[in-house]
Amino acid sequence: MDTSFEYLFPAIRGIQAGREYYTSMCPLKLIPKIFIFDDEELKPELRAQRILNRSRIPDISSYLIENRKNYVFSAITASIDGKVKFEPFGGGEISRIGTLKVDMNSQFIINDGQHRRAAIAEALKKDPRLGDESIAVVFFIDKGLNRCQQMFADLNRHAVRPSKSLGILYDYRDDKAQITKMVALKSRTFGDLVEMEKSALSSRSRKLFTLSAIHYANNALLNGKEIKNDHEAIEVSIRFWNDVGNQIKEWLLARESKITSGDIRQDFVHCHANILQAMGVMGNALLDLSTNEQKTRLKLLKKIDWKRSNSGVWEGRAMIGGRMQKSSNNVVLSANYIKQQLHLELTPEEQRTEDAFKKD
Repeated sequence: MDTSFEYLFPAIRGIQAGREYYTSMCPLKLIPKIFIFDDEELKPELRAQRILNRSRIPDISSYLIENRKNYVFSAITASIDGKVKFEPFGGGEISRIGTLKVDMNSQFIINDGQHRRAAIAEALKKDPRLGDESIAVVFFIDKGLNRCQQMFADLNRHAVRPSKSLGILYDYRDDKAQITKMVALKSRTFGDLVEMEKSALSSRSRKLFTLSAIHYANNALLNGKEIKNDHEAIEVSIRFWNDVGNQIKEWLLARESKITSGDIRQDFVHCHANILQAMGVMGNALLDLSTNEQKTRLKLLKKIDWKRSNSGVWEGRAMIGGRMQKSSNNVVLSANYIKQQLHLELTPEEQRTEDAFKKD
């Protein structure tokens, strides 16, 4: 190959399944220029990866811009369609380290990382200084469309997103996640009854709530409220959930280990994520009242029949066919019922949802 028409990458050579592959570092400013992804107009069977979801790009780009000092990007995986030559620096162990020479007419097709590539391109427009930073790239030699498609399938075969609860637990950038963690840990209502890692509870779990369920419920509680800082948000939240917990007998019994969490989840609706979020919606309206009035209204929670067998109330609102439902419509309908029992007015939108439900 003519060295005047080559890309040169410092690289480490490895072997997988008897095939060579190469790991290198690439300046961010080169990522949009040399890496391509298939024409989105092509049929799926003629592409090597999924269609780019452009709605994801602004969030990833903003993450990169807003966290200049501590962002983390995993490696991009790409196939090289063209002439490739690896020149090691020496013999023995050093033979794994060298220079990867790629003909400039070659194409670099992304197998994994097309959204990172697009986000980097957007971020560079806002902050060109990012161009001098680098990202790891794993290069494979392109063996045709079938091989590229198989690589995409293999790379995503065992990919599992972390649970929502674990994502909240480990998130130190999101103020709302920080508030949720403090509420879950410091409130008497939740305490050691919170599953911090999983977002679904087994029938044998000793936990009554998931961190993700508390997160959505607390966000609903604070939505649109003028609160000075996170400290005040935590105080308001803990006070509300403690007051709610004092009105629900089964929650109190669970804290005292006098009834199992599994039995509560099986027989009652009030510990499930949709009802918890509905309580947050109710609390959002309740916070507009005086503290004494809030406590008076919350005492009415004791009069609500929370049993799942109370299908005349919960079927269609919180359940369909006896199974708990998490849709936003079910949350609104459940919140409507709770608000009505506490003599709280429905918003115009909530009233429309309620009218449609009763009409059906």
